[in-house]
Amino acid sequence: MIIQRAYKTELKLNNQERTLLTGCAGAARFAYNWGLRQSIDAYEVTGKRPSYPELHRQLNELKQGDLAWLYDYSKTIPQEALRDLDKAFQNFFRHLKKGEKPGFPRFKSRKRGIGSFRIWGCIQVDDRRIKLPRIGWLRLHEAGYLPVGGVKILSATVSEQAGRWFVSLQVEAEIADQRATGERVGVDLGIKSLAVCSTGETYANPRALDHATRQLARCQRELSRRQKGSRNRAKTKTKLARLHQRVANLRREAIHQATSRIVAKTKPEAERPSVIVLEDLNVSGMMQNHSLARAIGDVGMGEFGRQMAYKCVWQGITLQKADRWYPSSKRCSGCGQVKESLLLSERVYRCEACGLNIDRDLNAARNLAQLSKTTASSAGSEACGDAALAVL
Repeated sequence: MIIQRAYKTELKLNNQERTLLTGCAGAARFAYNWGLRQSIDAYEVTGKRPSYPELHRQLNELKQGDLAWLYDYSKTIPQEALRDLDKAFQNFFRHLKKGEKPGFPRFKSRKRGIGSFRIWGCIQVDDRRIKLPRIGWLRLHEAGYLPVGGVKILSATVSEQAGRWFVSLQVEAEIADQRATGERVGVDLGIKSLAVCSTGETYANPRALDHATRQLARCQRELSRRQKGSRNRAKTKTKLARLHQRVANLRREAIHQATSRIVAKTKPEAERPSVIVLEDLNVSGMMQNHSLARAIGDVGMGEFGRQMAYKCVWQGITLQKADRWYPSSKRCSGCGQVKESLLLSERVYRCEACGLNIDRDLNAARNLAQLSKTTASSAGSEACGDAALAVL
């Protein structure tokens, strides 16, 4: 089976290399903003926006004159920036046709950060370095992480985040076809615990944002007192950005560890779950509860589902999503009785019919694991029986 995956690692740069990469990111930002301006002006006059090939052709003509400085960088950098712009417009019009309210593509500002750029061509990798076209060899902080052989390198994306530079290598690799044959597993996501499995395994919620709230507030106050345009303000802004990045990294790492253990990628096929069932949660609707919005956002439920989706494909596991109206928490996993109401403060599920006392998250996970494989999907079709399943 052919898959695409990415490897992201930090670069170890000197000042000259930082200046060069900053210029590459600036070239990508300029091409994107130039293409956006051309698209807006053309749409106001003709009612149509120029396509990617037309913008690319116009930019190449301008490079013969005033934009000759773009020749200092790889030609693939502005090409990929214009492709990103074309994709942004396609997403905008697609959501618009659905009746949604999408955000119009925005101009990229240097004030929001240096940004990133994507490059492709003759990319070489060894144990401690990576060579990019028109840039040369760059040292890596972590040795032996990027694949040296056995994969096809598609592109490399270089980005700056809170003063640190990273490279993400997108590759195409071949993995063996697998088919897990273990038992079905239901996974219930929550705030108290990141995930609870029907097998009894519990994965703790790191609460990264909650633990860093005071430190973030202190740094934010410090930033507000700095004089605009001063070096101290720039330093404090970088300090604040690194705190936010650390929170995101802690959350992402906890999700990676949990999803990898659930799919049991280090175990033989007979011990890996054949089917994993998740709830189809309405996260955006849950975020409307202002009392729990920050705690729900700190969990990263959307990221959990995204990671679970591709890891299940790699490990030969079928991922199913239960209908969001299925009462997994209100339904007794022992006898199937459904409660009319269940408060969030009730952490232990007590069944009045059979007398079962069980943790409410574990009860929900067991209900998800017991869902029928053959039930058709329809929102709100079942009140207390088998729920609808959508196979991803």
